[in-house]
Amino acid sequence: MSFPPRIKAHGRAFAHIAAFHPELTALRRDLHAHPEIGFEEHYTAQRVVESLKVCGVDEIHTGIGKTGVVAVVRGRRHASGRMVGLRADMDALPMTEHNDFAWKSVRPGMMHGCGHDGHTTMLVGAARYLAETRQFDGTAVLIFQPGEEGFAGAKAMIEDGLFDRFPVQSVFGMHNWPQMRPGTVGVNPGPMMASADRITIEVTGKGGHGAHPYQTVDPVLVSAHIITAVQSIVSRNVRAIDSAVISLCAMQAGDMGAFSVMPGKATLVGTVRTFNPEVQAMVEKRLQEVCSGVALGLGATAHVNYERIYPATINTRDEARFAADVAQKLVGHDHVDRNMDPSMGAEDFSFMLQVKPGAYLRLGQGAENGLGSCFLHNSRYDFNDEVLPLGAALHASLVEHAMPLADDSLASARTPSTTTNASRSDA
Repeated sequence: MSFPPRIKAHGRAFAHIAAFHPELTALRRDLHAHPEIGFEEHYTAQRVVESLKVCGVDEIHTGIGKTGVVAVVRGRRHASGRMVGLRADMDALPMTEHNDFAWKSVRPGMMHGCGHDGHTTMLVGAARYLAETRQFDGTAVLIFQPGEEGFAGAKAMIEDGLFDRFPVQSVFGMHNWPQMRPGTVGVNPGPMMASADRITIEVTGKGGHGAHPYQTVDPVLVSAHIITAVQSIVSRNVRAIDSAVISLCAMQAGDMGAFSVMPGKATLVGTVRTFNPEVQAMVEKRLQEVCSGVALGLGATAHVNYERIYPATINTRDEARFAADVAQKLVGHDHVDRNMDPSMGAEDFSFMLQVKPGAYLRLGQGAENGLGSCFLHNSRYDFNDEVLPLGAALHASLVEHAMPLADDSLASARTPSTTTNASRSDA
């Protein structure tokens, strides 16, 4: 099956935004050419502010969470008193780009390898549409977030008073997904992304001469046994219906130039991914026990430093169903996956979902012709500009359907009910 050259969708938001698709493409490519890593998004934030001023939003707030930007757009009416948040991440990755198109990164060692340039542009597109039409009853809060790639920028914005200053009732975010075709949307009424934890294992033995290992306690050998033993934690401690991943990804010990010198220490680093906090706690406990026990049995010691970086990204059920309904109105029933498989990757939008009801969606962008198909964090990745109007329209439609005008045809759309503590715990 071949994919159409341009995305098609229903509704006035998509038709309106498609008219300025070339301008969105130009902005996206400019952002791609000027990537910035977490909390250093000064050029990006400046471009966002300039664009928002042209869009005619009502308020622009800068410096929230260091380099974060928040825009406010008020609807034609405010009787509902509702406030809905939309979030896009702005930062790039510390990696070298190997593309050769005109808009490739001009900054060595930095690249938009995850599509945050596209996410930012889509939210700017939604801002322009919402400011020009204002077909909703309430207030839209557009959150341009820094530092998603390992810097916990969402947490920084929250700690800087994001939701105190802008008390939204719900918040929505989305991420491009190269494994889905353009014109499709995915969501799950529950887990979308796993938690991301960092583990560092320090193994201490006794160094010496490689020709006389009986006089040493070899930390390399101990590390090898730990690497093998750790793999039993998931297979023998986690229920088959649950999910967990433990990956030890790097090891450092000794000097590559000293082939006969046995080191006294070795360091292992890796990651743990889970969805359930109880499973997460159990894995942390078992890592401590297994590593210490294996090391002790071989005459060494092992210390495990377990850092919880990002919590799991868990959609609240009402908001996930609502977002799927909105997406269906745009692209049709057959192009919305309402029970998308969760990813073991991680996302700091999870911090927002810990304090506000909301949903995190996937936007397909991978075409058979290769456009947008390279997976995330690859040195040849590029965002598929064809999906910009659809992503912007999806953002805008979430606002219009969540806060419909009383005399508007959108008022018939089902809006998410107030999420109770019980429904959040079920998510």
